Amino acid sequence: MERFGRAVVKARIPILLVGFLLLIPSFFGYIGTRVNYDILSYLPKDIETMVGQDILVEEFGTGAFAMFMAEGMQPKEASALKEKIEQVEHVEKALWYDSVLDISVPMELLPDELYEAFNSESATLMFIIFNETTSANATMDAIEEIRRIADKSCFLSGMSAVVTDTKNLSEKEAPVYVGIAALLTCLVLSLAMDSYLVSFLFLLSIGMAIVYNLGSNIIFGEISYITKALSAVLQLGVTMDYSIFLWHSYQEEQAGDADKGEAMAKAIGETLSSVVGSSITTVAGFVALCFMSFTLGMDLGVVMAKGVVFGVFACVTVLPSLLLVCDKALEKTKHRPLIPDMGRIGAFVTGHYKAFAALFLFLLAPALYGYKNAEVYYNLDETLPKDLQSIVANEKLQEEFDMNATHMLLASADLEAKDIKHMSEEMKEVAGVSWVLGLNAIKGAAIPEEMAPDSLKDSLQNENWQLLLIGSRYKVASDEVNAQCDELDRICKSYDPHSMLVGEAPCTKDLIRITDKDFKTVSVVSIGVIFFIILCVFRSVSLPVILVAVIEEAIFINMGIPYYTGTSIPFIASVVIGTIQLGATVDYAILMTTRYRKERMGGAGKQEAVAAACQASAKSILVSAMTFFAATFGVGMYSNIDMISSLCNLMARGAVISMAAVIFVLPSMFMVFDGVVMKRTAERKGRMQRDFKSE
Repeated sequence: MERFGRAVVKARIPILLVGFLLLIPSFFGYIGTRVNYDILSYLPKDIETMVGQDILVEEFGTGAFAMFMAEGMQPKEASALKEKIEQVEHVEKALWYDSVLDISVPMELLPDELYEAFNSESATLMFIIFNETTSANATMDAIEEIRRIADKSCFLSGMSAVVTDTKNLSEKEAPVYVGIAALLTCLVLSLAMDSYLVSFLFLLSIGMAIVYNLGSNIIFGEISYITKALSAVLQLGVTMDYSIFLWHSYQEEQAGDADKGEAMAKAIGETLSSVVGSSITTVAGFVALCFMSFTLGMDLGVVMAKGVVFGVFACVTVLPSLLLVCDKALEKTKHRPLIPDMGRIGAFVTGHYKAFAALFLFLLAPALYGYKNAEVYYNLDETLPKDLQSIVANEKLQEEFDMNATHMLLASADLEAKDIKHMSEEMKEVAGVSWVLGLNAIKGAAIPEEMAPDSLKDSLQNENWQLLLIGSRYKVASDEVNAQCDELDRICKSYDPHSMLVGEAPCTKDLIRITDKDFKTVSVVSIGVIFFIILCVFRSVSLPVILVAVIEEAIFINMGIPYYTGTSIPFIASVVIGTIQLGATVDYAILMTTRYRKERMGGAGKQEAVAAACQASAKSILVSAMTFFAATFGVGMYSNIDMISSLCNLMARGAVISMAAVIFVLPSMFMVFDGVVMKRTAERKGRMQRDFKSE
């Protein structure tokens, strides 16, 4: 390890030159990586709703649709606007009254349900069909163009409109996230470190690693907007420990009157030995997300695992080079750390260990209950700012047409008209269904089949499939709409086993089912992998049980608080927060455990060893936790996207809770279970001694 350190010290100038040059391709990789704003697109591709979406694109050229509502508009004005909308690139078709009959024909000739579907007392409604998918750049560009040609009395709603607004809001806020995280982290480090400049060098080194990571995402083609928004903040929070460790090791080596180059070489070797081991647990936590069938987990997990690797790389190459090059400036900016030592915290904890152990047991039941019963939401648009154009439009649609969701039903083209009619009539009786519209319903008694416009036929029927639209009064992700989807699916399957119900509500219903299963899978995998790593590190069965139990209760407390505060959290939080909190903060527990074992194996008594371990580790744990807190808390407070805000708030709070658990509860567990831990350690030590003698 020291040989590598000496090579870094010797090549510090070339390393910095190469490091800064690598920012150029990384920047172009970053701007060349597409961002996906459609969460539902990460559902497994083989489920029926996603297969149906693919059929819509391949067979009908219909990847997405939107509802366009115009208030106080005369039929001629609406018809002229419809023509303009159909001229917008990537708009496949706009369905309105004049798609069926000439506007000179009175609307009253339309079938009642068709008339009511397109008209209210003060507004008229069009269905706009796009030839690209919901979150495609082309669809979002078309949404923006339609908004430009429409006036203020027109409203565009639907999933594509929501995705477009989410994109605009996210792109506006994302740079601010990084700025807030960097500013607050720098503030914490300035208080904790003994040099004002060193915190900026830490941020520069980690910032370079973040750019490398974000730039390398181009190999995936695209990442989710959640990954883009969180990866920089998370990478900053979870890899800052490595920089702090290197700095402290460097100072310790310098204290022995070593040459600065030699001191840095030894510090790099020491950092590699320690950081590689601790980073494995963090990487393991993120890799566990890759076991989700909802592939947003893999998207975030792979990017963040890669980010930790880049963080370690920068810590042992770029940062040492920066520290050596800026050595004189560092000396001039030194000051006394403003965060004091932790006093006699070790003696305090060991003196009250029974109280902390009792508190650990007392909090377990309510924490677990809150964790299991916290309210989770899946309807992503409800938590966006109410003044977004798509959210205003959705509310208008509900007020004027009592409509919250639109399902699409794909039925076989050879399903007879009489069966379609009976099926449609049966579906209209399902609770919450406003109308069922297909080619037969639109033709109705108003026009014979041979007079139906070819463009209308092409939009709703081809040689393989026919398409029906179903209006729902229920909100997406509600229990009512999920039950409605189940009933509609039962009805359509009874007429046509090959039929498929697709759309936002059916996809969200699948999302609920799949992520509930993923949550259990990821929890088991993350706990199992990290347990195994700790088992290998300490070669003890009892220590992994103690460490994981302490961190897991911290997770239960963190995730249980929303239940007692009446706060609804995004569905993805219940899947990823536990894994991230376990992987990112178990390092605190490993740090203290390593010192505890060292003290005990060095001959110290139980209380003396636990107190010394707590005393020696507490400040490092405090600084690490507070940098993680600083990197996430400010973003959580600032963001107007609740998905981002909630995740950051949970991570910030989780860092503090895990810190408290490791400083106060973990030493108490060592006091309680010292006999078990040391019995196994003594047995292993005895076996090693016997093996040595036999050789």
